[in-house]
Amino acid sequence: MTLFGNFSDSSLNLLPRDGTVNYYGKIIDREDANRFYQKLFENIEWKNDEAVIFGRKILTKRKVAWYGDEGFEYTYSKTTKTALPWTEELLILKKTVEEETGEKFNSCLLNLYHSGDEGMAYHSDAEKDLKKNGAIASVSLGAERKFSFKHKVTGEKVELVLEHGSLLVMKDETQSYWLHRLPPTRKVTMSRINLTFRTIDERQ
Repeated sequence: MTLFGNFSDSSLNLLPRDGTVNYYGKIIDREDANRFYQKLFENIEWKNDEAVIFGRKILTKRKVAWYGDEGFEYTYSKTTKTALPWTEELLILKKTVEEETGEKFNSCLLNLYHSGDEGMAYHSDAEKDLKKNGAIASVSLGAERKFSFKHKVTGEKVELVLEHGSLLVMKDETQSYWLHRLPPTRKVTMSRINLTFRTIDERQ
């Protein structure tokens, strides 16, 4: 297992094989990150996430929201969401991320974790709605949390800590070969907002 500390060399690929993950560190200063966190917490149309497991619909404690250039539909965990129009704060963050990465995005999935008790199990973002091998840019606001990758074949693991105001980018074949998760922890009592800027494949 490789555990990366807090650093910001965006040219370094954190994965040893089969994909690309770059960590940019803090791209938003603390004061602005605090402001964005508060605005998003108050203004985003948060809803408990839904998933269908063994034919039963369950609601998670974690809350989510889905925004985009138009009313894109996005299906995961056997549920479909329709994108809401961008808010002012989301457009500013989208522009910031696009300038940092040189990528273009047309949608954003947001997650609100109320404390360290809430997390996300291992999964990959390889839904058919998304551009294949496209970049996914993850912005973290609020509590610092550990983030883990695991290779689907070899079981290799890579972990790092996502800082308040930081940017992580997953691209190329990462979703095909790697799983990722946000492990729960009782050490964190503060809440965290995660924004994942994505590209819906409009040709479908």
